[in-house]
Amino acid sequence: MRAFKQGKWNLNELVTDPYSPSFKRKLQEIESKVNAFEKNKSGLSPNISEKKFFSMLHSLEEIIEKFSIVSGYASLEYSSDTQSDKITSLLTRMRKFGADIDNKTLFFDQWWKKQLDERNAHRLMQNAGELQEFLKHKRTLAKYSLSEPEERIINTLDVTGHSALVKLYDKITNAFQFTVKLNGKTRTYTREELTQLVRSPNAKTREIAYKSLLSQFDKNKGVLGEIYQNIVLNWKDECIQIRGYASPISVRNIGNDVNDKTVESLISVCRDNSDIFRKFFLLKARLLKMKKLRRYDLYSPIQKKEEKRYAYDKAVKLVLETLNNFSPTLGEFARKVFVENHVDSQIRIGKRSGAFCSTITPKITPFVLLNFKGRTNDVFTMAHELGHAIHSIAASDKSIFIQEAPLPLAETASTFSEMLLFDRILNQVSEKEQQSILVEHIDDLYATVGRQAYFTVFEMNAHQKIGESATVQDISDEYMKTLKEQFGASLTISPDFAVEWTCIPHFFHSPFYCYSYSFGNLLSLSLFQRYKKEGKTFAPTYMKILSAGGAKKPEELLEEYGIDITSEKFWQGGFDYIKNQTRRLEKVIN
Repeated sequence: MRAFKQGKWNLNELVTDPYSPSFKRKLQEIESKVNAFEKNKSGLSPNISEKKFFSMLHSLEEIIEKFSIVSGYASLEYSSDTQSDKITSLLTRMRKFGADIDNKTLFFDQWWKKQLDERNAHRLMQNAGELQEFLKHKRTLAKYSLSEPEERIINTLDVTGHSALVKLYDKITNAFQFTVKLNGKTRTYTREELTQLVRSPNAKTREIAYKSLLSQFDKNKGVLGEIYQNIVLNWKDECIQIRGYASPISVRNIGNDVNDKTVESLISVCRDNSDIFRKFFLLKARLLKMKKLRRYDLYSPIQKKEEKRYAYDKAVKLVLETLNNFSPTLGEFARKVFVENHVDSQIRIGKRSGAFCSTITPKITPFVLLNFKGRTNDVFTMAHELGHAIHSIAASDKSIFIQEAPLPLAETASTFSEMLLFDRILNQVSEKEQQSILVEHIDDLYATVGRQAYFTVFEMNAHQKIGESATVQDISDEYMKTLKEQFGASLTISPDFAVEWTCIPHFFHSPFYCYSYSFGNLLSLSLFQRYKKEGKTFAPTYMKILSAGGAKKPEELLEEYGIDITSEKFWQGGFDYIKNQTRRLEKVIN
């Protein structure tokens, strides 16, 4: 088996040189196709033929694919070096180019959503095949669409509006360096490096690391808070006041093609089950021989020795073998990402923190960004992002319009891959090591279920408060209030955590994104329990769910497999698993 080395991704499959004549020709080709598409405007009428309609749809599909390649390149390059002025300029240029394309092709979208009568829309959708749900969802959005000139203005202004604010947030925060004094020595860390100290077995080290992180954001809370306030007000002005959405979170729900009721059930059950995690934190305090955890200790390992480290090659092979054992097809999908050098795993100053998977087009293997430091958590992150890649590749026969699953379903394959890895590791270690792994597992379930649900609760409250002229301090007070609700008396929260909200990029990048993690994790727990009952015969069912991409509404897709995500009972089933794992840990302790 080949050796896998940590390194930087190769983006040559997308663009070799963004300043070359060939790149310029790519842009000109896209422009030509857009101009040709515009000429179809006069041919739009209620009695348009199916042939003409689908020809236009496929032309638009081709334009989006070609643009996705050049814009995807700029975005990936920017993620790998957010401090480069040249790359920043290129990204802005591509966003402006994208806004121009949106404006020139907008007439087709507007005609379909708002101008075409219901009878003829139904006639055209009858033979749309897998694009039927996509077209139907577009019609649903008609209620919130504006006139073509108004949509053009919003597309144009977004380049210097929300997108510019997000870019500014990234540029400021990704340049942060954190000074930490340990054992008499002072050293400067990146945020990614600082996360290692947050999980240190030494309580003082954890506290110092968190204080360094939070104090840096606290110093900048004025400008970061101003950015956030403007993002929220922009969201309110456009989506609520102009477009007419019922609430700030409804914007995300409808965009995700899920019902408000589904998300309300999810958040309600998460809040009702916060006591499960509180009990876990008290158990963890016992293991650490502490009366009560501090918020600084939330992710502390229970072993006093340094946590186990994985060489990059070993981590990759462990994840690939785990996926392959479940399904050789999934294993091969994941291997493609590494073989084609579509992974950026190095840690560098200026590189975006965290991890993500980016799908450019159905025809191109996804790209994965990691900041791999060799911790157990990094191996699970690798499995998580490869799950996203697997999901995309499984649906690679779909149109670019529907390849990607709606956001909540998009977290399903990622968290299911983590579950497979957890199950494999747990079954290979001693009972003493199981205790440590169980703690890490429940830590992760808290971080991806309970924490994310409360992030969403905070966002709902923050959007309301900012709409009522809340100050940055008011937002911090609201965040602290949310922390106290979720933790209760299970741990001690120091006042410096009031500014933690400024550290969470999702609040700035994608309002109300976070509940998708709770959704995906609880759904994955349900699917995983079915797998444990059915064994390998479950793999084909799982593949069918992934291969659907975004071709079906989540409620309808999952109902085909006996899953009712509108029901609180369904979500409670996921928490029953978490409760059982907590009981299992309690037995191991006793």
